[in-house]
Amino acid sequence: MVDHPLKETPSQTAGPYVHIGLTPEFCGIGGVYPTDLGAGMVNDKTVGERIALTIRVLDGADTPLRDALVEIWQADAQGFYNSPSDTRGKADPNFSGWGRQATDMQTGECRFLTIKPGRVPHGNGLMAPHITLWIVARGINIGLHTRLYFADEAAANAEDPILSRIEHFSRAKTLLAERTADGYAFDIRLQGEDETVFFDS
Repeated sequence: MVDHPLKETPSQTAGPYVHIGLTPEFCGIGGVYPTDLGAGMVNDKTVGERIALTIRVLDGADTPLRDALVEIWQADAQGFYNSPSDTRGKADPNFSGWGRQATDMQTGECRFLTIKPGRVPHGNGLMAPHITLWIVARGINIGLHTRLYFADEAAANAEDPILSRIEHFSRAKTLLAERTADGYAFDIRLQGEDETVFFDS
């Protein structure tokens, strides 16, 4: 018997059709789903501080990226994930913990209505409240993975084991979302002087 090890499938750019496949309602293609998957994360029974999270994706020239798709993953207000692999306790059944939005064709922005996440254990300590982001767009061969922390959680951020591992700590500010009138604003810069810190996994 000859051993034929499986090889990794080559990566490909998301192409110009990522929105059609993942957010058809956003593209004006009705009837696929009642609403785009990931469009809603909360309902009227969700526990926690409601926030509007505005995310803007920019290229190296500070030009809005008009065809990006952003997914967010986060814990609920008590720090539990809506996942079978989180066995620490029961997550809020009225909170999905996951959202997906396409960026606006003019502004490069997308907006999530969510809750501020709780702290999650890591080793012997706690991570600061954070949201994990995944970004794809035409020209991005492998989806980009980063995190969003909250600028008004300075004490928790100082204790966070992931933030503390960033080699050039001055770049940690690229992971901070700033408080606005109704929530938080966060810029993802793909290149340039203030390029967002991205993670391998």
